[in-house]
Amino acid sequence: MIAVLQRVSRASVRIGGEETGRIGTGLMILLGVVADDQKQDADYLAEKISRFRIFGDEENRMNRDILEIGGACLVVSQFTLCADWLKGRRPGFTKAAPPEKGEELYEYFCERLRRSGIPVETGRFGAMMSVALVNEGPVTFILDSEKKFQRHINK
Repeated sequence: MIAVLQRVSRASVRIGGEETGRIGTGLMILLGVVADDQKQDADYLAEKISRFRIFGDEENRMNRDILEIGGACLVVSQFTLCADWLKGRRPGFTKAAPPEKGEELYEYFCERLRRSGIPVETGRFGAMMSVALVNEGPVTFILDSEKKFQRHINK
């Protein structure tokens, strides 16, 4: 499971002209579900995100998590995060979870965040969405439940 977190002062998502989610201060989360992901992947990321200290304290140091600042999350499904783009010029999506599984784990992830005490707004799984946000910092992190991205960075 792959999550792109962006620290925002506001974010919203629209589907066909209808706003389906809006938050103020918090996290815009783009979530990609990989074919072999399980609930423990969602549990891991939800726990990590709920306690991830990326919000500023009085000295503007990243010492506060989303719960401490009273923030919210806007979670939008994004299967393109699971794309295989290494060969050719067209991305392949065979590594993304099938829609039924992807939606189930997306909903489970959102519910896990809610159970942590975080207000969660969403888009609609599988829909064509328009996302607007103001990234503060800018601050953006890529987290994945397999920690592959971080292992690459730490080589």
